[in-house]
Amino acid sequence: MMKQGPVEFYEVQRFRHWWGWVLLLGVDALMLWGVIQQLLFGKPWGTDPTSDIALVITAVVIIALSIALLRSKLITYIDAEGVYVKYFPFHLRYKRYDWNNISSVYLRRYSPLREYGGWGFRVSLKSGRAYNMSGNQGLQLVLMNGRRVLVGTRQPEQLADILVKLGKMKE
Repeated sequence: MMKQGPVEFYEVQRFRHWWGWVLLLGVDALMLWGVIQQLLFGKPWGTDPTSDIALVITAVVIIALSIALLRSKLITYIDAEGVYVKYFPFHLRYKRYDWNNISSVYLRRYSPLREYGGWGFRVSLKSGRAYNMSGNQGLQLVLMNGRRVLVGTRQPEQLADILVKLGKMKE
């Protein structure tokens, strides 16, 4: 649902954590090894092995989830009407935050682990909602209803310039 009007700011962020790649690929390799051990070599995998079909289904689900996480991207764009966020492949449409429904907006540093429990699309009772892929800088939106939404960015200086240009933030 991208608008036809001029987009003032556009950013695409991808999964960048090397340790995440290692962890996900390690789990995938372990699952594949279990499937090979049990199906091809006939050796039950683990101390309490599951059925062949359950093992295959589990491996497929874990590998599919890993592929989704590794291919995920956070797309943010800003125009005169609001802030649009999509965390693909988990959100197929943009979530729109209209300027009319935002009481304040500012850039800030944050702690992804301490405030939100990590990266991705996160919800915290204390800190609100967050869309972040990496780093520790973001656009904080405070909505008219008091809810808070943080959108991570790797381009805080460019984003600040656009917000000033749009009259949404002071220099």
